[in-house]
Amino acid sequence: MFLALQITNGLKGTEFSGGWLTGPLLSLEDTGTALFIASVVLTFVFPRVAAAIGLASSVLCLPLYLFFIAPVPFAQVFARGHEFKHQPAPGFHWHMWPVTGLLALAVTLYFCIRRVAATGRKQIPHRA
Repeated sequence: MFLALQITNGLKGTEFSGGWLTGPLLSLEDTGTALFIASVVLTFVFPRVAAAIGLASSVLCLPLYLFFIAPVPFAQVFARGHEFKHQPAPGFHWHMWPVTGLLALAVTLYFCIRRVAATGRKQIPHRA
């Protein structure tokens, strides 16, 4: 949650939040952050439900991080015809907060997938 707030700091109420491409990305991030908070709260009571919500949260936050890391390739793939007001440099932009957010999403996805995939059956020790 801290990473999402750090990345989106100062974007609300700007042209970024009202753009036809960037506005929905910011809305997805807000929804993902709210779901992440819900998954943290539910973790101790319903761990598998919390993991499923965490998966959804990660998927919702991913597009904004990808947009910040690779804006031109992202726009070429997902937004044909999108014109930037100020053309960013092509390629990847390895800024600290979006990359850290992407790594945090990868760790979250790993643990959530692992929890959802758990069978829920207790292992009975094998007697020799």
